[in-house]
Amino acid sequence: MATMGDTIVALDDREEVEQTVRALLVDVLNLKPSRVAKFDDETELFGALPEFDSMAVATLLTEMEERLGILIEDEDVEAEDLMSFGRLVSLAERLSLT
Repeated sequence: MATMGDTIVALDDREEVEQTVRALLVDVLNLKPSRVAKFDDETELFGALPEFDSMAVATLLTEMEERLGILIEDEDVEAEDLMSFGRLVSLAERLSLT
């Protein structure tokens, strides 16, 4: 699920989840949309982007819960899930499409 305005909409495929994750990175990290549009599965995130620090991780996960309509438990997230764009999308997909 994702929000469009104040409405939560169901996500039913990876492309929608990926677009939501891209929007989260733009909004939470204040990255340019054109930069985020170039991210692929191998693009490094945590540790590679100075904007993506531990505080940003907490904000990103909170926003991911809100926009995808999911609950993220501590055991749902491993450090590796934050290391690349592809892993982050896979995390969002795993939690929102099941």
